[in-house]
Amino acid sequence: MMDTDPVGLRIVGNLLESVAEEMGTALERSGVSPNIKERRDHSCAIFDGNAQLVAQAAHIPVHLGAMPIAVKEAARLCPLAEGDIVLLNDPRLGGTHLPDITTVQAFRLDPSDEQPSAYLATRAHHADVGGTIPGSMGITRSLKEEGVVISPTTWVRGGQRQLDVEDRLLSQMRNRPERIGDLLAQRAALDVGKQGLLRIINRIGLDPLKDGFRRLQDAAERHTRTLLKRIPDGTYRATDQLDNDGIDDSPLTISVEIRIDGGQAIFDFTGTAGACEGPLNCNKAVVLSAIQYVIRSLAGEEMPTSSGTLRSVQVIIPSGSLLDPPEGSPVAGGNVETSQRLVDVLLLALTPALPDVIPAQSQGTMNNLVIGDDAGAYYETIGGGCGGGPDRIGASGRHAHMTNTLNTPIERLEHSLPVLITQLGLRKGSGGDGLHRGGEGVIREYQLLESMQVSILSDRRVHAPSGIAGGKDGLQGNNILIKDHGSHSLPGKWQGVVEKGHSIRVETPGGGGWGVAPD
Repeated sequence: MMDTDPVGLRIVGNLLESVAEEMGTALERSGVSPNIKERRDHSCAIFDGNAQLVAQAAHIPVHLGAMPIAVKEAARLCPLAEGDIVLLNDPRLGGTHLPDITTVQAFRLDPSDEQPSAYLATRAHHADVGGTIPGSMGITRSLKEEGVVISPTTWVRGGQRQLDVEDRLLSQMRNRPERIGDLLAQRAALDVGKQGLLRIINRIGLDPLKDGFRRLQDAAERHTRTLLKRIPDGTYRATDQLDNDGIDDSPLTISVEIRIDGGQAIFDFTGTAGACEGPLNCNKAVVLSAIQYVIRSLAGEEMPTSSGTLRSVQVIIPSGSLLDPPEGSPVAGGNVETSQRLVDVLLLALTPALPDVIPAQSQGTMNNLVIGDDAGAYYETIGGGCGGGPDRIGASGRHAHMTNTLNTPIERLEHSLPVLITQLGLRKGSGGDGLHRGGEGVIREYQLLESMQVSILSDRRVHAPSGIAGGKDGLQGNNILIKDHGSHSLPGKWQGVVEKGHSIRVETPGGGGWGVAPD
């Protein structure tokens, strides 16, 4: 196939994406936890023999730029012989936060081949991976407090599960049967991916498939250059803030300077706050995910999902900052909250260059909630308002930007926990006014039927999602503890025991408005 054959390229790209989607469907149907089965907090992807991304299903954007690093590290540190599956979640080696466990498997057409033709990978958020707080998503001060750190480790060797590895890792996690069930679902997804690649090879051959890998990466690079050439050469700056890290009330600044020069871009995060004591730190993999997400969003749907996206991009991250913290720093909230603010600040910087494309800010948080005890934990994120755009109002009650999960059905939640959902609906009036209004947030109220530990990691409780082009800001979110004789607001980051009969109400932010509202 020649590079001048766009139809052939589209066919290969669609075939590979369909395999990744099939992997995701297998993972969802085989999964045990609501987090995977209902919320679909997972991603599946295909990589070439050099561990470069060539296709990913439409799953979780924050996994997009992070998984290639994890696959590369797994291939570097483990043999990945035929039938092997490697586990990892180490933030220094391509992990995002500890609950996101990645499985990696090499694909060889001939099992005797020394060099794999491709790699398959899944990443799924496990409801608990140990640590001091049920759900492994609390207000922590060190990575060790957040759970089990898994550097690349061979879990399945030659097709056989290594039970000693399972014992060593899973014995430290709550609800071991659920953990094993979700890991086996990830293994099933890898097998579906292998069968899918074999079908493609039977249809077009191995060499044309490998050529398709290269061409998809080259096409993504061309799309990126085309986007960057639409932006006038120059320097674009923006600063935004996270409310706090849950330990210190001070805001955390994220600054970016984007320098565009003839189809090339430098993203410089100099000026970003230093690493924090709490769990809002993140790593380079999350930063790359945010940049890649923004590029793909602005370039349009025709752009292949591949590692070629970042070939024209240089990224500068200050060592020791919030985005590159010292080893051992807590990162549970960096993947979910800091990633959202990264997208906000990147879009804010590019707004002057693309005023007719970029929307107002969406809710800017994932509203992470964990309810659990020593036996296990339930984790979910809650949607909110999306920003209004140049040609539309903002969507309401949706997850935005770096997450693509679903809101958990009430029936599944109440089946999993001694909890009643006593209120669920849109938060009327929370979207910012404008020519195109921001979307409404969500109100979700949980009454606990037994005393349990609750953890909340949320943001935009102090600093509101901004409107642009004259639009009004969306409303900040609010977390409320309701007792027998009254209620009071909770901080955006909070953890504690909620007594039987008491309730937690989460009111998520609305999106900012776009443009001046008509009189």
